[in-house]
Amino acid sequence: MFAIEIAKGLVTTLRELFSRPVTVQYPEEKRPVSKRFKGRHELKRYDNGLEKCIGCSLCASACPADAIFVEAAQNTDDERYSPGERYARVYEINMMRCIFCGYCEDACPTEAIVLGDNYELSFYGRRSSVYNKEMLIDPVPEGGKTTPQKVEPGLYTRSIPVMKDPPDWRTPF
Repeated sequence: MFAIEIAKGLVTTLRELFSRPVTVQYPEEKRPVSKRFKGRHELKRYDNGLEKCIGCSLCASACPADAIFVEAAQNTDDERYSPGERYARVYEINMMRCIFCGYCEDACPTEAIVLGDNYELSFYGRRSSVYNKEMLIDPVPEGGKTTPQKVEPGLYTRSIPVMKDPPDWRTPF
């Protein structure tokens, strides 16, 4: 009985000995990640260039590792960073504390913070492990303006844009 188990192990070893190795030349070619992968954080913008983050700090309160710090400030019509009353003046994530759980992404009402597919996170010191808002925010989309923007008074009255009604499931296609 013991010899049968050894023979099974040797057969498995011999079978793998003649199969092709799965070697990836890492810096030149990168393997794709799965759809549910949680990598480096990104702060998103609207198409017009305004930031989606409204400074509500729900992401910071949902973080179990206490890795996120948000300090909010008031928007004005002369200096507008996001729609609504407030914006995140300071947004920092300590990547050494982050456990990449995705709770911040789930808690955000405007879908401003997302965990992307970038897994190349390296730094040489503790100070460089704290990512600030400038490091996290997406570049301005084509056709959009940089923030802060000057807008006409009363244009943005809601912090969360009006959502479209979902199609009725009872109607035929």
